[in-house]
Amino acid sequence: MGRFNGATVLITGATGGLGSGAAKAFAAEGARLVLSDLNEAALADFAATLDAETATLAGNIADEKLSQDLVQLAVEKFGRLDIAVNNAGIVHDFVRLPQVTSEEARRVIEVDLLGVFYAMKHQIPQMARQFRESGKGGVIVNIASVAGLSGAPKLSVYAAAKHGVVGLTRSAAVEYASKGIRINAVCPAHTRTAMVDGFVRFSGAPETEALAELTRGVPMKRVGEVDEITTGILFLADPANSFMTGHALALDGGIGAI
Repeated sequence: MGRFNGATVLITGATGGLGSGAAKAFAAEGARLVLSDLNEAALADFAATLDAETATLAGNIADEKLSQDLVQLAVEKFGRLDIAVNNAGIVHDFVRLPQVTSEEARRVIEVDLLGVFYAMKHQIPQMARQFRESGKGGVIVNIASVAGLSGAPKLSVYAAAKHGVVGLTRSAAVEYASKGIRINAVCPAHTRTAMVDGFVRFSGAPETEALAELTRGVPMKRVGEVDEITTGILFLADPANSFMTGHALALDGGIGAI
């Protein structure tokens, strides 16, 4: 029997690198999945590859109604919401602060910060209701970034949004620590996903050189792998990890030790 056998897990940004990795890992551990992403066709195709009971709903996480509808879908389809992985996010161009357009900055804040706020705003009441009714609440794992724990040159607005995600995580964790809800964040350094691929393309340099520049300040001198980050996500969601809340778990190749 898997660690998450029968649990209902909601994942946003489910077709991306970390989202798809988390969905596969939870499915392998017996979870039922509620998945969301922007592209409806890609979402349906991905869900069809999973060996798990799955419900899908495409939409933009910057639209608050999507978060409300996802919680409703989880309850209607599976009866409850046990775990939410708020993963959907974007990044702006790798440039100095004045070069980030106001439109791009607004979009990053709307998706990366307000998207997580909207998600938690609707997930928390359902989990709190479950705790009152059955004594079993839920777990929220927010995907932040190592950029949410320190400065991130040339990723200023992205860093600001991810700092906000860490702030939301810690604040809500304290508010609901006695109400059956654990809330933590994962803070990865650069991981081998579409975001890193985008940086390589933007740099115009050969991949080896671009990745060397990207990881110059990483003691391990490499990017993270998706499986390494999903291991952290499942660790935070694990029911056996029941005394951990309000934590920002850095999976950063040693950056935080410097």
